[in-house]
Amino acid sequence: MLKIRLSMGGAKKRPIYKIVVADSRFPRDGKFIEKVGFFNPLLPKTKKERINLEIERIKHWISKGAKPTLRVSRILGEAEVYPMPPKGNNPLKAVPKKDRKKDKAEPKKEEPKKEAAKAAEPKAEPKKEEPKKEAAKAAEPKAEPKKEEPKKEAAKAAEPKAEPKKEEPKKE
Repeated sequence: MLKIRLSMGGAKKRPIYKIVVADSRFPRDGKFIEKVGFFNPLLPKTKKERINLEIERIKHWISKGAKPTLRVSRILGEAEVYPMPPKGNNPLKAVPKKDRKKDKAEPKKEEPKKEAAKAAEPKAEPKKEEPKKEAAKAAEPKAEPKKEEPKKEAAKAAEPKAEPKKEEPKKE
């Protein structure tokens, strides 16, 4: 299958990409059929030298069945050669990566606590439904509770670390 994709080049930490038509089985920076443009991501979006496309050749390869990758289809969409792909749904995009990791770690820690609390309670259907409603309510206001919880967890995590250190000298 033919793809119109980016092939990476340039020096270390200074990438420049060739827009090439290649067989999908070939390596990213390997053999290609034809170079149809280039893309320099380091230049500002306003500069003309940032993207150079051979539009006629791109249209020719698309008519032959070549499919652009997502990134190339965005570049072609900006140049109005190919329809712009729909925007993806990434709700975590605005959240810094550090906070994303904390958010993923917190639900795992909270779930066992809830399960332990459910096991301690007598088995009754109405009581099982209530924690689910509370969990749904807690999931809605995400920003405020999660910012407060890591501070509490960090303090709790520091306390158990101190206790084993005290026990170790006693054993010796």
